[in-house]
Amino acid sequence: MYTKLVQTTLLNCTLDHHDIERYKNRIVQIHDELENAHEMIGWIDYPLQNHDQLFNEIKNVKREICAKADVLVVIGIGGSFLGARAVQDALTPYFGVHKDGIEVIYVGHHMSGAYMHQILEYLDDKEVYINVISKSGGTMETALAFRVLRQYMERRYGEEAIQRIIVTTDPEKGILKKIADAIGYRQFPIPSDIGGRYSVLTPVGLLPISVAGIDIAQFMEGAKKAAIELKEPDLELNHAYQYAVMRNILYNEGYSVELLASFEPSLKKFHEWWMQLFGESEGKERKGLFPTCVTYSTDLHAIGQFIQEGSPILFETLLHFHEITDDYTVPFDGRNEDGLNYLAGRSLNEINATSKQGTALAHAEGGVPVIQLEMAKLDAYHLGYLIYFFMKACAMSAKLIEVNPFDQPGVEAYKRKMLELLINK
Repeated sequence: MYTKLVQTTLLNCTLDHHDIERYKNRIVQIHDELENAHEMIGWIDYPLQNHDQLFNEIKNVKREICAKADVLVVIGIGGSFLGARAVQDALTPYFGVHKDGIEVIYVGHHMSGAYMHQILEYLDDKEVYINVISKSGGTMETALAFRVLRQYMERRYGEEAIQRIIVTTDPEKGILKKIADAIGYRQFPIPSDIGGRYSVLTPVGLLPISVAGIDIAQFMEGAKKAAIELKEPDLELNHAYQYAVMRNILYNEGYSVELLASFEPSLKKFHEWWMQLFGESEGKERKGLFPTCVTYSTDLHAIGQFIQEGSPILFETLLHFHEITDDYTVPFDGRNEDGLNYLAGRSLNEINATSKQGTALAHAEGGVPVIQLEMAKLDAYHLGYLIYFFMKACAMSAKLIEVNPFDQPGVEAYKRKMLELLINK
């Protein structure tokens, strides 16, 4: 049905021949720059490399954790947790756990004392493993959580805690690397040439995703498919670059906000991963679109009015999967007090898809530019493809506005101020 796994369309304006010709040479130039860069582009070819030994190690550790624990606690922030959490939420049951995995919960992505107190109480009657993820080990939120959870594991398990704490960090340097080496914790590497927000396809994401019960072989096959297809420098053939160009055209027309929307609540954390990816990659030098997100149809009853008729500052990117594994059919009711028997026999997913179509048409007719990204199925394979698609599009988008996609100098500002206040208090 699709020439590419992601079908990209712009509903109420077009990427025409003039646009393609205008951008074509610049796209090829940036593509070559990315392919031949020497720093922080390890993610580009990562899915194409042979990682069989690493993947086998991850699967072996997953089997051990699932056999000996009820819960895996993942400690991390930003790219060290958002990608794994996004994939887990998208592909595991809303209620309960996947049949091939165990519960995976997250800490270290904020500093709420209430959350920490309650998570420790929650763990007391469960068997626990820990996976702490940080390239340096120096990020305050993650370091504080690790200090607390490490002591908790040592009090509870004694020497066995060494076996139950797994570290994912830089293979050569950093505070966490030193701790892991000194104590003897098992380690998985974060490649030094891959930044946090581009790292979900590495052990950063793969270990938690695997323990949650998701097929990482299929996940990586989807990413590999994308890595092959999106090596194409021709704008007419590369859908990720088409999406990047659409965003750039709208940005240059004065739109300042991109609103990512989907119609499946399980994708809420995927939205947050996307927000970090684009926000940290583009938002610098007083440039960049502001990335934000909504979940429909819920948020149509919250800010749908603003989207339809408010200030013309935003365009919308609608993410839609045509096939969702689970579904439910509307029953017939002989009383029909609610007048909904005209929907009897139809599935809720079908109705949801129609809601997507109606929303897109209404917003487009209201003057909101709408980009539609469609995929055949919400599963590990297609989600792996989509993650790589967005990473490739993001790198191109940032380069089009002439900023570095791989640094985040502004993030350090709050850390410096917080440290000053804590030391001087």
